[in-house]
Amino acid sequence: MSVFLQLLFRSLETGSVFALASLGIVLIYRTSKTTNFAQGSIGTLNAFVAATLLMKWGWSIWAVVPAAMVTAIITGFIIDTVFIRPANKVGNIGKQIITLGLIIVIIGIIPWLFGVEPIPLPQFIPYSPTTTITILGATIGYNSFFTIGMSLLLMGAVFLFIQFTDWGLAIRVTASNEITSRLMGVPTKSVTMISWATAATFGTLAAIIVAPQTQVDINMMGSIQVSAFFACVLGGFQTFYGPVIGAYIIAFSSNMAAYYLPPTWSVWSTVIVYVLILVFLFFKPVGIIGKKLVRKV
Repeated sequence: MSVFLQLLFRSLETGSVFALASLGIVLIYRTSKTTNFAQGSIGTLNAFVAATLLMKWGWSIWAVVPAAMVTAIITGFIIDTVFIRPANKVGNIGKQIITLGLIIVIIGIIPWLFGVEPIPLPQFIPYSPTTTITILGATIGYNSFFTIGMSLLLMGAVFLFIQFTDWGLAIRVTASNEITSRLMGVPTKSVTMISWATAATFGTLAAIIVAPQTQVDINMMGSIQVSAFFACVLGGFQTFYGPVIGAYIIAFSSNMAAYYLPPTWSVWSTVIVYVLILVFLFFKPVGIIGKKLVRKV
């Protein structure tokens, strides 16, 4: 039981990272009608901002995170205004290619601004015997509780915002049909701008959560990006909450497989989970929550 609880909390923490990244991806997909391949790179860029402010300027971890959120919002505004909005004429595939190009641009900018050496970034609550709690033999750090709770509260607030506010209604109708929404007076340009800013903050927060385990470097979000895309596909792109469910399923399955499979198989645990997802999608291509769209003429 102690091992299971340890794996459960680790899965919840890892799943929160995947969920934040995947929610940003699906938010952009629903409002801008494009797949944001640069989600991980955007998070990495602003994680470098946080790490630089903390390690070189002496800010506290509680100050650098809001600062990184501000730079993430600015990054989202710039990407939408300068790159994505002018590309509406070239179609969705053209915008996807632009997001691929943004990866190259951001990875090129990071060494120029912050250097080539990885930068350490500590946890919100440092791990120590006084910052842990034992539950049925499993030792859980306060930082795990904090990151899990913060992620769930943030995503819950976003879902409530989308469901029960006027701007949330604007996001939903834009996601349903952007052209019709614009004709009905919905400020779709503002909606897409807010969506890009929100997605950038989610990617940044995911990068900051995972940074203490890997340090902040240009490759830190590579596997997170892949898992987030798989979560979107597994959960379904038709809803905002489907990818979040898919993210926690992937995290739980990967951690359980890594521990309980034989050693010769456990090193391939993530690959095995991805293969099983592909098999599942063969029978249900729209994902767990997704629905097949039927267009009537």
